Amino acid sequence: MESAGAPEHLFPARVVSISRGVFHVAAAQGEIDARVLKRVRTSATGAPAVGDWVVVESFSVPGVDPRIVHVLDRRSRLSRKAAGARTQEQVVAANVDAVFLVMGLDGDFNPRRLERFVAMVRESGAEPVVVLTKADLCTDPEAGRARAEQAAPGTTVVAVNALAGENLEPLAEHLATGSTVAMVGSSGAGKSTLLNALCGEVVMHTAPVRESDDRGRHTTTHRRLVQLPGGGLLIDNPGIRELQLWADDEGSLEETFDDIEELAVGCRFRDCGHGREPGCAVQAAIRDSSLDPARLRNYNDLREEQRRLEQRRDEASRRAGERKLGAFYKSVQQAKKNRRW
Repeated sequence: MESAGAPEHLFPARVVSISRGVFHVAAAQGEIDARVLKRVRTSATGAPAVGDWVVVESFSVPGVDPRIVHVLDRRSRLSRKAAGARTQEQVVAANVDAVFLVMGLDGDFNPRRLERFVAMVRESGAEPVVVLTKADLCTDPEAGRARAEQAAPGTTVVAVNALAGENLEPLAEHLATGSTVAMVGSSGAGKSTLLNALCGEVVMHTAPVRESDDRGRHTTTHRRLVQLPGGGLLIDNPGIRELQLWADDEGSLEETFDDIEELAVGCRFRDCGHGREPGCAVQAAIRDSSLDPARLRNYNDLREEQRRLEQRRDEASRRAGERKLGAFYKSVQQAKKNRRW
């Protein structure tokens, strides 16, 4: 049942963390735990995510928990396709101004994964910022930075030594009062160490990285919103093992791979597939080594992934429509049967 008497009052709050169906929210009167109404969970917006602004309803009745009755419009939404075979969106963070894409220079750096991360962030409406951690463990951090800038042209790239607190100032610029930043990366990339450095104290314990594959254990087990000393807010996320795009907006890919898009303008044919077509400017760039062929392959893979996802979403929408129509037909038939009696 969703009714529990008259509400004492409604007030805005922000989702700080979520654990086992309980939403920990921060409001003017302090932090409280709240449940979410079923109609909110099943709405087009879906269940609230960390960073969401919500409307909470509280009651004077003892033992009745506050509940979230509405999710306010999001100014940005960092999403991915939910892990597994389901065609479903998972909102990683909401209402963020920037996203720190954290990769370690100790073997964690992967330009193809970085391209995917940047495309995901640009879909969200937030600003991507590449943070290369563990600069102290790399013999040539500038070379790593150059590789990141090549994989993410036009994106801010910062190499830091979080353990020593070195070169954190460029990140602080994104964490001014009123700003919200999300942090994503793989396990062992140094997110927890970076969070501790930005907070100026240990707020998250770190775990050792395996020497065999440079991977770490999850030290962050759930998403949470952390307030930093400078007034900014940081959403810390668990390590992402699987990342598939969700939005079907090709503009994010065009922006992420704008160098390929610019080359394609010079192709002889407007519908050039950048394969064996004569007069392909993209293939010419690969031949003269000004474009990494792996970057083109990743671009094509992501475009194909978007196309397949759009097909699956259309199919899921069609099936949902058929189920609703079937339920309506059954209700009409039942109503006719009842009238006979």
